[in-house]
Amino acid sequence: MEKYYVVGAQQKNGIYKDWEQYQKGVILKVFPEQNHAEKCVEYVSPKEVIPDNFPSISFTAATIKNDHLYVGTQTEILVYSLPNFQKVGYLSYPCFNDIHHVLPTSEGNLLVVNTGLDMVLEISPQGNILKEWHVFGEKIWRKFSRSIDYRKVPTTKPHQSHPNFVFQIGKDIWATRCLQEDAICLTKPNQQIKIGGEKVHDGIVFGDSIYFTQVNGQVVRVNIHTLKVEQKFNLNNFTNTSRNLGWCRGINVLDEHKVIVGFTRIRPSKKYQADGTIIPEGNYGILPTRIACYDLKHGKLLWEQQLEDYDLNAIYSIHKA
Repeated sequence: MEKYYVVGAQQKNGIYKDWEQYQKGVILKVFPEQNHAEKCVEYVSPKEVIPDNFPSISFTAATIKNDHLYVGTQTEILVYSLPNFQKVGYLSYPCFNDIHHVLPTSEGNLLVVNTGLDMVLEISPQGNILKEWHVFGEKIWRKFSRSIDYRKVPTTKPHQSHPNFVFQIGKDIWATRCLQEDAICLTKPNQQIKIGGEKVHDGIVFGDSIYFTQVNGQVVRVNIHTLKVEQKFNLNNFTNTSRNLGWCRGINVLDEHKVIVGFTRIRPSKKYQADGTIIPEGNYGILPTRIACYDLKHGKLLWEQQLEDYDLNAIYSIHKA
């Protein structure tokens, strides 16, 4: 029986700004065949590493490697042993603001997407910051200050790039840039994957392909050798609904044609489509936060499971358990 870890957050009750809206990180184990889920972790960050007023606390995109789950919050990195979810590692630095993804390398270092400062960090197992990349190739500390504790800063928006994911092709390190709708190579700055069309998330390497999601409900498959888009799959056309699918982010690639995708419900305080257009009043039916399995080859929705009943209102990543 297949089961999956889904990583994300529980929303606060009421209307909040987007950098204030979540109250705790949540990880679920989901059993699609039984249409059931169980809670593995609930987490609230300590006060010393979050803003003093209206902090937002969530888990963001995680990575599983060697029976450990590496995950960020807005201002921290946590490591859990699996399957018991014992916390075995923790890091937090004053430069952390809006962490979006953590990826361990084969050398044992951690690659960390520090979205609030438009940068990617490489951190040693001992906790030393080895490398800092600005995803625009600029000097990070020209705009920001090393003397500020950015964990206490509610938001640094508007972001210049909003990187949200890091991945490797061989030894080269790549970052997905949401606002530029692309991915760039940090170790070979002349290389770029141009996607375009809508805001981009993820960057899952599977075989000879890299899979990205776009917030308007598309999955993009890129050839790992040519770095060109091979196919775009519009999940709106595969789903029997006229309603907005939700904020499409988080993907688990099961095989060449089958994927599980996460949809975070559109916030009720914002009557907008994922592409930024206003939802007509008569169509303001919000689909719940859920994961959905698609057959990309045949254009079919195979199954979906809503997760709101388990206090998960935002999805960042999906993993085989």
